[in-house]
Amino acid sequence: MKPWVQYLDEFKSLSERVLSLEYAQALIHWDMNTGAPKKGMGDKAKMLGTLGGESVKLLTSPKMNELLEILEAHKESLEPNDYQHVKHTRKRYDQMMKIPPKEYEEYLALCAEANQVWEEAKTESNFNLFAPYLKKIVEALRNFIVYRGSQEDHPYNTLLDDYEEGMTVEKLDIFFNTLRERIVPLVHKIREKSQPECSFLAEKYPILKQKEFSDFIAKYIGYDFDAGMIKESMHPFTLGFGPNDVRITTHYHENNLMSAIFSTIHEGGHAIYEQQVSQNLAGTLLAEGTSMGIHESQSRMFENLFGRSLAFWKPIYAKTQEYFPTLSNFTLEQFYKGINITKPSLIRIEADELTYSLHVMVRYDLEKALFSGACEVEDLPELWNKKMEEYLGVTPENDSVGVLQDVHWGSGLFGYFPSYALGNAYASQFFNTMNKEFSVFDELEKGDFTKIKEWLKKHIHQFGKTKKPEEILIEATGEGLNPNHFAEYLEKKFTSLYNL
Repeated sequence: MKPWVQYLDEFKSLSERVLSLEYAQALIHWDMNTGAPKKGMGDKAKMLGTLGGESVKLLTSPKMNELLEILEAHKESLEPNDYQHVKHTRKRYDQMMKIPPKEYEEYLALCAEANQVWEEAKTESNFNLFAPYLKKIVEALRNFIVYRGSQEDHPYNTLLDDYEEGMTVEKLDIFFNTLRERIVPLVHKIREKSQPECSFLAEKYPILKQKEFSDFIAKYIGYDFDAGMIKESMHPFTLGFGPNDVRITTHYHENNLMSAIFSTIHEGGHAIYEQQVSQNLAGTLLAEGTSMGIHESQSRMFENLFGRSLAFWKPIYAKTQEYFPTLSNFTLEQFYKGINITKPSLIRIEADELTYSLHVMVRYDLEKALFSGACEVEDLPELWNKKMEEYLGVTPENDSVGVLQDVHWGSGLFGYFPSYALGNAYASQFFNTMNKEFSVFDELEKGDFTKIKEWLKKHIHQFGKTKKPEEILIEATGEGLNPNHFAEYLEKKFTSLYNL
């Protein structure tokens, strides 16, 4: 028999082949969402199905299982990162072995096609166009849940765990109830107050200048353009191919400058996380963020705790006015209050910090209902509108700004949305701990992200998937998930802004 270390080399080589196929799929997704010809979308959907099927075949091959068994038998001799790589791969292997390969390949192709149909349906504000595809996606995921046999407490727990390991409906119900009790009263108090001067938010700003500013602001916060790029897409996103190639997109609206600015900062936060993953993990399945919640904590920290602070804009407001002369008519204080205005709105990605989590609750409630059987796809538009009215006091005038506003469901990303709210809570916890070591706002006022990025890399980024989300949170902050940090941050900030 060969020495077991040779099996480790074989395992790494096979894992690299799996990763290469997954990166090829990601490249096609990138192309489809950043300007590929529409007539070729069907062909690309088939390519994705084929590549996805091949990557699953490799991941679930008898050879992979043989290598995993040998390495598991020698786990005491493995280096920590190698052991984590084996554990992570075993979990993926076990999950995929329970799903028929042909069904999974068809599912990937379905999602690729549905993603494009969603874009058309959103443009036409026609849910009926998208519904047949969404129904098939939900049916496929329900089948996958059954195959995986993870229905002890709630079927939806299986999907939640895919994005935030260890997360359950039971935990999230407590989490969201805590936020609801603290946030809703604050929203009601602010409704009675007058809004600050913010007419600059509705002004028109040249798209070309917005693109130039997106490059400037991304570089300013520490995004490495030698390991990334910015493109435009319908829905902003980040796509990583290891720490040396992490790409972001944004979307530009002539009459909504803040959308592009904060989308770029948000996606930049995601990308900086991926770019700061240890180079020792490059080329492995561990070379990405540990979970969607921790990932979202980085984007929301950059977007809100940094980007919507007064300290962030002090060094660069004059530069911002050079890009957009209209802002010369507004003081820094007026700008700060304007970018932090809070009022119930229809669009999640443009929602303010205070009401954002209520948008996530709408989606959480509907997804939970879909997978418990309490509702079906055709019920979603009506239920969406009712939940929006219940939580935010607003009702969408059409499906485009309602049930069709997010790309996620067309990509099969059920169980993903709660991570956005978890990210807000994690971000506040990380921020509070970082701020005990040095003044974060002092660093922002200096326009220097060096200490901030170093702290984030040391405590979060470098580990990739080698640590679980709760493990990173506890080691970095000394406690598990505590939504009260986020609630206290909101109460302090908006009480001051609105003189409550």
